[in-house]
Amino acid sequence: MKVVVSVGGSVLAPDLEPDRVADYATVLQDLDDRGHTLATVVGGGPTAREYIGTARELGANEIELDQLGIAVTRLNGRLLIAALDDRAAPTPAESYESGREAIRRGDIPVLGGVVAAQTTDAVAAAFAEYVDADLLVYATSVPGVFDADPNEDADATRFDSLGADELVDIIAGMEMDAGSNAPVDLLAAKVIKRSGIRAVVLDGTDPERVARAVADDEFDGTEIRPGA
Repeated sequence: MKVVVSVGGSVLAPDLEPDRVADYATVLQDLDDRGHTLATVVGGGPTAREYIGTARELGANEIELDQLGIAVTRLNGRLLIAALDDRAAPTPAESYESGREAIRRGDIPVLGGVVAAQTTDAVAAAFAEYVDADLLVYATSVPGVFDADPNEDADATRFDSLGADELVDIIAGMEMDAGSNAPVDLLAAKVIKRSGIRAVVLDGTDPERVARAVADDEFDGTEIRPGA
């Protein structure tokens, strides 16, 4: 099975401690050993937000802030590449084409951001579409898709399963300002809808949850079904 795993920066490297990164590398290596074709997309997390906040105060414009965030995602990607050793392409893929070429060589590509104004949520969905993946896994800091921000609303209800069109409607109805805790952004949801790729959103703070979702189709989260 061909799988794209999107790992939020706050999940992979919340404090730059090596253990979580090493654990993710172990899971990816094990799935690779089982015969799955893998690619990963890594977010910027709190480190990116700190840099962006400082740069904004210094007068950087939004495109410059996006470029700074992209640079941080690639730094996080290099941490995962270091842990994967010879299983990964040696540098973060900076385009969808180079990511696909890495897959064709038998490497695990690690992507961060690709272009300004596009989050790594959207990169993961677009890359999954580009390589015709069978499954897209979002390893986030929340255990699925909710009808409201679970960190702000104690009555927020999680969806166990959604059609891709329903996902678009739900995300479109949420406030998407900086700091929003929506598990995927609106562009990503729209790409998932048009691509027809099955997706899973889960709590990725334990990398083994990703392993079970891919290897055994067992997960505690939200399944995004292709189509309506």
